[in-house]
Amino acid sequence: MLDARIDRTRVTAGELRWCAPVDVAADHARRSNAEPLPLWSRAPSAINVSLAINILLLKTEIKHRVPGSPTRYYPFKLEITFCVRGVASPVLCNWALDGLERLLKEKYPTGTRLKSLGGKYPAVNCIRYADDFVITGKTKELLEGEIKPLVEQFLRKRGLELSPTKTVVTQVTQGFDFLGQNVRRYSNGKLLIKPSKKNVKRFLAGIRETIKAALGKSAADLINELNPKIRGWPNYHRHVVSKRTFDRVDHLIFYKLWQWARRRHPKKDPSWLKRRYFERYQGRDWIFFGETRDEAGQPQKSRLLFASRIPIKRHVKVKSGANPYDPACETYFEKRDGDHMRESFRGTRTLRFLWYEQRGFCPVCNTKITRTTGWRLHHYVPRVMGGSRSVENRVLLHPECHNRVHDQRIAVSKPRLR
Repeated sequence: MLDARIDRTRVTAGELRWCAPVDVAADHARRSNAEPLPLWSRAPSAINVSLAINILLLKTEIKHRVPGSPTRYYPFKLEITFCVRGVASPVLCNWALDGLERLLKEKYPTGTRLKSLGGKYPAVNCIRYADDFVITGKTKELLEGEIKPLVEQFLRKRGLELSPTKTVVTQVTQGFDFLGQNVRRYSNGKLLIKPSKKNVKRFLAGIRETIKAALGKSAADLINELNPKIRGWPNYHRHVVSKRTFDRVDHLIFYKLWQWARRRHPKKDPSWLKRRYFERYQGRDWIFFGETRDEAGQPQKSRLLFASRIPIKRHVKVKSGANPYDPACETYFEKRDGDHMRESFRGTRTLRFLWYEQRGFCPVCNTKITRTTGWRLHHYVPRVMGGSRSVENRVLLHPECHNRVHDQRIAVSKPRLR
């Protein structure tokens, strides 16, 4: 198992002698903080273009300006900072690393045996996310002797290199961390993916810092800071084996909150602290809560979320050959869109609105749409033709009616409430 990551380069350009036209109206903004600039197109001699992969220009500050009145050209000094977590960073990485999976498939096609492995299958597969990727192989010798040099050659042509500290060749029985999760095949033969210990430790460290900094805040303010973190982190890991990890995280968060309450009221007994900050709600005891008041002055309660309350939901992969811009895949992506909407509160509300707008009837067969019959989302203007995702471009149909509409090109009229 080869776990590798591209070296995340931080590049700082020193003093650039650069002639640029001056806009007097924008002079103040140019002296304080300039807008992000495409470095590889404006200053190609300052940095190798290939090093700009996986980095995003965050800010450009002018450190020095020649005194005097504005002229047509003047030199200045730039300090350039790059961000490796920007929105454009994964896009640049995907551009640079496009073709790596295809190269491995051509070199080690599926179903082909290798003589060097004694007639066994090489089992070479590549799983990539932006600049992080995992390559599987049958033996350690195959990965180190053939695949790793092949990957290094592929990256060298693009001006990139493997990070020596993050490139690991290990067996799947020992496990490895990838994107904050640990992948390991255990002694019973099961391959389990769990949140990695480093990721859990980092998350709990952030929770501790938030609680520690909120000693002078109210319980409601502390809950408003903790709930987005407790909601977001389990949602990222809810697709893997993480139920026990969520229970452990809830226990440790409760322990830190109890310490927070003890520090705020060192002279109060535990029973008073329990009544003041913890309550029983929906069949569960010891729920941390805080009281606030709305604009009308009415009291309201804020309650802390539990990571263990996030349901485990297995991820459904997209078909490898599916293309959202292919008309033949329109029904497939409409079904996925409807399934995703049903899992979210916002999507459920949209489905309810469409169902109410149609009075619960399918506009094709004019019969009821129920949970038994099922439903499909249909776009009047297909997405491949530039149709929007708005409610005005959607309608609920029976699954069989939805297939008939696409097969026979039947026009569907949107019903309206009167």
